[in-house]
Amino acid sequence: MVPEINYWAVLLATASSMAVGAIWYARRVFGTRWAKLANVDMDRPGASAVMPLVVTLIVSFVTAWVLAGASTIAWHFYGGGYLMAALLTAVILWAGFTAARFITHDAFEGRPSSLTVLNIGHELVTFVVMGLIIGVWPPAGTV
Repeated sequence: MVPEINYWAVLLATASSMAVGAIWYARRVFGTRWAKLANVDMDRPGASAVMPLVVTLIVSFVTAWVLAGASTIAWHFYGGGYLMAALLTAVILWAGFTAARFITHDAFEGRPSSLTVLNIGHELVTFVVMGLIIGVWPPAGTV
């Protein structure tokens, strides 16, 4: 059984992920610091961002879709407001899967903890924005 999902909200949440990333990793925001910590040359000749952007778009859609489904399941299970269910689900999924996995991988790879904090901070903002969009635009017939 697939829970009720508003696919328009999922598409908008996917787009929001791209917007949050574009702002977060802009040179004037955290981009320069991220590039230094991650040893990425943002000006390397011949570098193309096309494939990373396509991959990001696909995984952002999957993330928004899973968040929408999990939010509906949480709302059915706990009751209350749909927005609160979506926001709490977003934070719980971020903490339990995204942040936890980033921390584990970065620890084994010896990445600087400040890079880990920067990246999981981005993911938290992304999940909260997605949760807001999904939460204020619940599937038809659920609220």
